[in-house]
Amino acid sequence: MFDSRDDASKDGGFEAVYVELDWYDGPRGGLADIGGVPHYFRALNDYARPGDPDDEHFVWPAGQTALAWECEQWAIFVEWNARYEAGTATPDGHPGHGGVNIRYDELTRLLQPHRMMPTYARRMKVEWRWDPSPARPRYHTNGPGYRVSWRPA
Repeated sequence: MFDSRDDASKDGGFEAVYVELDWYDGPRGGLADIGGVPHYFRALNDYARPGDPDDEHFVWPAGQTALAWECEQWAIFVEWNARYEAGTATPDGHPGHGGVNIRYDELTRLLQPHRMMPTYARRMKVEWRWDPSPARPRYHTNGPGYRVSWRPA
């Protein structure tokens, strides 16, 4: 699992991203640290209207159990993705389709209430920093190939 204490101060305040749950022209949802504490994030806008700001997200804390489950499910996805990129798996075998991986399906059910945005979610602005290392794949068991910095909206 990604260690959130990998010293964000050495990376200009950019912190760990554990899991990518949604992507559309950039990260739209997932799980990342804010001040060293795991939080879910979800994009404020969905590109429905041209000109909507793309740097605002809703965030809410994720407990340690949710973090562990998310990282476990992420590892299942990363393993499938490696096989897919190697040409030994097909899109039909994606664990998110349901009925493909029993544990992935179980984790989806367990995580559903944690992924629901609560009324107390905060709005924050985000900046992404992509890992420049060609040796690190975009999807890795330690998280996707980018880090994040948050500030108040």
